[in-house]
Amino acid sequence: MKTTITPRVRNLVLLLLAVTGMLFAGAGTASAHAALTGSDPSSGVVVDKAPTQISLTFSEKVATNNNSLRVLDPKGKRVDVGKPSNISGTTYAIQVRSGLPDGTYTVAWQVVSADSHPVAGAFTFSVGAPSKTTVSVSDQDVGGGLVGGLYGFGRYMSYAGFIVMVGGAAFILACWQRGAGVRALQRLVVSGWVSLTAATLWLLLVRGSYTTTGKLGDIFDLNLLGQVLQTKTGAALVSRLLLLAAAALFIAVLFGAYDKREDEEKRDLTFGLAIGGGVVAAGLAASWALAEHASTGLQPGIAMPVDVVHLLAVAIWLGGLSALLVALYRAPADNLVGRAAVQNFSRIAFGSVLALVATGIYQSWRQLGSWSAFTDTGYGQLLLVKIGLVALLVGIASISRRWTARLAETSTAAATVVEERAPEKEKAHASAATKTADSSATASAEASASSATTSTAAGTSSASAKAGVSGATTSAEGDSDAAASANGGDSEASGGSKRAAQLARQQAAVDSTRQKRLRDADPIRFGLRRSVLAEAAVAVVVLAVTTALTATEPGRTEEDAKAAKASSSSSSSSSAGALTLDMSFDTGGTDGKGVIRLDLDPARVGGNEMHVYVQRPNGRAFDVPEVKVAFTLAAKKIGPLPVTPDRIATGHWAANGIQIPMAGDWKISVTVRTSDIDQTTVDKNAQIG
Repeated sequence: MKTTITPRVRNLVLLLLAVTGMLFAGAGTASAHAALTGSDPSSGVVVDKAPTQISLTFSEKVATNNNSLRVLDPKGKRVDVGKPSNISGTTYAIQVRSGLPDGTYTVAWQVVSADSHPVAGAFTFSVGAPSKTTVSVSDQDVGGGLVGGLYGFGRYMSYAGFIVMVGGAAFILACWQRGAGVRALQRLVVSGWVSLTAATLWLLLVRGSYTTTGKLGDIFDLNLLGQVLQTKTGAALVSRLLLLAAAALFIAVLFGAYDKREDEEKRDLTFGLAIGGGVVAAGLAASWALAEHASTGLQPGIAMPVDVVHLLAVAIWLGGLSALLVALYRAPADNLVGRAAVQNFSRIAFGSVLALVATGIYQSWRQLGSWSAFTDTGYGQLLLVKIGLVALLVGIASISRRWTARLAETSTAAATVVEERAPEKEKAHASAATKTADSSATASAEASASSATTSTAAGTSSASAKAGVSGATTSAEGDSDAAASANGGDSEASGGSKRAAQLARQQAAVDSTRQKRLRDADPIRFGLRRSVLAEAAVAVVVLAVTTALTATEPGRTEEDAKAAKASSSSSSSSSAGALTLDMSFDTGGTDGKGVIRLDLDPARVGGNEMHVYVQRPNGRAFDVPEVKVAFTLAAKKIGPLPVTPDRIATGHWAANGIQIPMAGDWKISVTVRTSDIDQTTVDKNAQIG
């Protein structure tokens, strides 16, 4: 049975494109990795007095720009002023114009989460009474559409390039050093470098539009590119380009000076290339770990090194697999990949799988947090698909290992037969040589006798006649040859180069067919090639699912966001829910800035429990000497009703049994003192009861 590489490679490329298109086309908008957990005013609330600022609280820190927070009136016109600011921890605020008229307002937000993925949303609140609104926030489809698909394709190609480059180079150094001179392997590793470099440049260009407008025309906007370079993701992409310059030097040495060395001279250079290449590969893997899922959330100090090990294990396994596939199909017949190289890769791949399992278990626990997240979240469902594909890949790899074992057994048996037959061959060669010598001596004697007899029988006149005829014939032939040379010399000169080129092409085709026939002659090697090809096909799908996972909200974050939204919804729907107010203050001292968070529960007529948290701008507890609170209902001329809470802990004050006599729009004033002489009072209105 004959097998050609071209149709199979074409099918693999088509499978890659189909899987990639299916995953990214079905993904739509990129899933949120930072969730909105609260806002002031709350979603859907009706307030009596227009707020002076709008604040939003997220589940993690986010990156904002001038258009990250927008407040739109019922007609769709912006009423926000200034730039968004981080007032405390994960809370961000935007100022609005004073004296907003009654009606329903829309708050639209579009930020970038700490793990580099964009997230957007919107909610409404009303002043005085709800009204009809013509606001549309359909342009908040951040991370999706054509730009989102292009960005996702760039991410896939960057992963694929990294895996092929690192895995191919590792296969040559650790498994088959003679492969450094194989053109097909050289092209494989270089194509990985080119793919990763081109994809990195493409991601730098597309990211500005991907995280902001989502418009195709903004891809080449230099202002957006400048903003990207100032972000964590932009810095990671630039560092990746610098490391790729070092990788180019490594590849040049690998396929240059290293390939030209003798086997004994390669040992020291192999060690140096392995150390240097390992450092460059780890740095490239860290460019992902420092800017994506591993850099935020639970235990980032452990998660980032684990992510680097995970990426390197994937590259060594799948990239080495692609290199082995190319070697089995494309290596010349006089330099076929040997059983030792296949066995070495089998051992290295097994170690990589163990590393993948260990790091994968930790990453699954960190990203999911519960068994229910496997089935209740999109991340968990994709992870189940990946686990199934990896299990299938390991199963096919076990078949390849059996073919490898049979290849080793066959090679050993063949070597033994050669050794056993060597003495017999030597005897046969000696006997043949003796017979040849005897035959040559006999033939020589017979030839001499024949020559002597012929000389004696021939006469002088006969010899002269023959000589004359011979001379005449020779002269005539010489004249004929000269004429032919004069008439046809030009045509022969013009056609010689064409015939030579045609013969060269024919010889190349014959050599290629001969090499292919030699590669296909061994049924065990043929079976190994087929199983490795099946592994590569599954690996393409695994890589596509992995790329989709990196753009999906982790299950732990998704479940926390659902719980926070459910809690907020239940509080809003109840007739008497808890009230939370955030107020910034500045006493004017050297260390006088901070944020006050006041919680009033259940915020109804009658007894209430109050907690006051004082924090610094960075979110840490602020140890202030005194906090006072007062409640005033100006419409009914009630108050101020003073409350002096008790200090519970650093930055935490509380009071029980606070009596609210009637429902209304209460002004809550908080006085905070940061030193003996520095204090200030801030206030905010809220509906109680």
